[in-house]
Amino acid sequence: MKFLSLLSIVFVILLIIQILFLNILPAKIAIPLLAAVFILTLLVYLVYNFTSNTWATRIISGVLVIVLTATYGLGNYYIFKTNQMLASVTDLKTKLTHTVSVVAINTSEIENVDDLNGKVMGITPAIDEEGTNFGLEEVNKKATVETQEFASYDEALNALFNGSIDCLLLSEAYRGVIYDLGSYDTFNSDTKVVFQTSYQTDRPVQIADSQDAVDVTDEPFTVLISGNDSYGSLNENSRSDSNTLLTINPNTHEILMVSIPRDYYTPMACGAGYEDVCPQGEKDKLTHTGMYGVETTEATIEQMLGIEINYYFRVNFSSLVNIVDALGGINVTVEKGMEVETFYANDRLEGVHEGVNHLDGERALAYARERHAYVDGDLQRIKNQQQVLQAIIGQLSSPSLIFQYGELVDALSEAFETNMSSDDILSFIRFQLMVQPKWNFDSYALAGGDTGMYPCASVGQNASVVLPDDGSVSTASQKIQAVLNGQKASSIKDQAGKAVKKEGDEDPEEEDTQENTELSESQPVTEPDSYVSQPVTGPDSYTTYDTYPAYDAQNTYDPNALYDPNATYNTGIYQ
Repeated sequence: MKFLSLLSIVFVILLIIQILFLNILPAKIAIPLLAAVFILTLLVYLVYNFTSNTWATRIISGVLVIVLTATYGLGNYYIFKTNQMLASVTDLKTKLTHTVSVVAINTSEIENVDDLNGKVMGITPAIDEEGTNFGLEEVNKKATVETQEFASYDEALNALFNGSIDCLLLSEAYRGVIYDLGSYDTFNSDTKVVFQTSYQTDRPVQIADSQDAVDVTDEPFTVLISGNDSYGSLNENSRSDSNTLLTINPNTHEILMVSIPRDYYTPMACGAGYEDVCPQGEKDKLTHTGMYGVETTEATIEQMLGIEINYYFRVNFSSLVNIVDALGGINVTVEKGMEVETFYANDRLEGVHEGVNHLDGERALAYARERHAYVDGDLQRIKNQQQVLQAIIGQLSSPSLIFQYGELVDALSEAFETNMSSDDILSFIRFQLMVQPKWNFDSYALAGGDTGMYPCASVGQNASVVLPDDGSVSTASQKIQAVLNGQKASSIKDQAGKAVKKEGDEDPEEEDTQENTELSESQPVTEPDSYVSQPVTGPDSYTTYDTYPAYDAQNTYDPNALYDPNATYNTGIYQ
C-alpha cells in the first residue's frame, strides 16, 4: 500500500504535466484546480504514511489512496488518448490513395484474378485514365485479358449486365456515381469484387492549416462539414455525399447550420492543385466535387453562395460507423409513416420500424443515407442525418461514456481530418469551458428546384440532378452573412421558390407578369418573319426546352405542357 500511495504522487504529477502540455483548460481554472488536486494528494499520502495512528484513519486514508491512484491513472490515460486524437486529425496526410477493383456479376464463374484469363474486361479510360492504366497494368501481371473501351460507366454497366463483357475495371471513387445512375441501385449487392489494388499519389497541394483562420474565440467563422461516400482511410478522394455549413459567432453565441442538397447542379470551382484534372467552370452535381478533393467542394460552395469558408472537417462512412459502434449504438425514433422495410442504401440490412429503433454503426449509416424510400427524398435524408447527429450527441453526454472513452477516442482519431489547427481547436474548447455560452441554434436547408437528367462533366454523361432554387441560395447566403454580422439568422425572410433579381436584370416579378399577359393559355403564337421554322424531334436539338414557355404540338401555349420527344414541334429551336 505504501508503494500505491507513492504511485498516486507520481500519477498526479504526470496528470498535471499532461493537462498543462495539452493546454485544454484556461489558466485561471487550470492553476488553482491543479494546485488543489496536488495538495489533496500530498495530504492523503502524508496521513496514510505518517499520521494514521488508528485503524479507522488507516482504512479511510488507504481507501483514498486507492481511489486517487485509480482516478489519476484513468485521467492520464484519457488525456494521453485525447492528445493522440488531436494530433491525428490535424496531421493531414501528404498522400492520396486510389483504389481500383475488377467487379463481376455475382453469378459469374469468375471468383479471383486467376479466373480472368481470356475474359473480356470493360474499361473507361475517358473517365479515369490514370486509374485505368494502373489497374490494367496490375491485372496483366496476373492474367491475360481482352479489353473493351466505353465512354461512360452507364455504357459499361449495360454491357456487364447483358453479358457483352465478363467484368469491369472500376475506380472505387466512382462506385457511388453508379448508384446515382438510377438503374443500378442494387449494384453493390448484384456484383462482387474479384480483384482489387491501390496506388498512391502526392496530394496536388500539401494541405496545411487554413489560410483563412481567425481567432475562433472572438471572430465569427464558417466551417464546412463534408461527408464522403467512402469507407476506410480518409486520404482517398470520393464524392461528397453530404455538405453542411456551420456559421458560428462566439460573440453573439449564434450557430447557423445550412444543409445543401448533394445533387445541386452548379459550376465547379476547382481547388488549388486540381486544375489539371478538375473540369473548371463545367456544371456538375455538388456531390461529384469531392472526387477532386474537399478543396474543390469548398471552393464550389464558396462560389455558389458568395461566402468565405474558414475551415473544413471531412468525414466518411467509416467515421460514422466506428463512432456509433464505439458508443454501443444509438436510439432513433421513427415517426408513423416513415418506417422503411429495407434500406435502398444497403439492402442487406434490416430497415427501421415505427417507434424507437436501436441502431448499430452500419444501420445508423444506412438510415442517414436513405432517400429513395421517402417522398421528400433528400429533404427527409437531411432530417435523418440531423436525428442521427442528435442521438450521437445524446450518447456523448451519457454517464456510461466513461467506460467507452478509450474506444470512442480511437474512433475519433480516424474519424475526420481538418485544416483547423490543434491550437484553434483547443482555443475553442477553452472558450467553451471558460465562458460556457448558451448557444442559440438555427438551421436552414437549401431548397431544390426542378430535377432532371443533365450533363455532368466529371462522369461524361447525363445524371439526375437538382437545379438550385435561386431564392433559397440567396436566403442561405444572407442568413450566413447575418450571423457573421452579429444578427440572428431568423431575421432573414426565406425567399425559396422566388426568382431573384440580379444586377442589370429587370424586376423578375414584373417580367413574369408581362409574360403571362402576353402569352395567355390557348393563345395562338405567330412566328416573326426572321424566325426560321424547323421541326424539333428530340432532345439533341431541343436542349433547353424547359427554360422557355411550353407549347403543345398545335403551336398553342400551354403552361402545363410537357416536352414529348416523339412529337414534332414547329416552334423552332430554343437554345
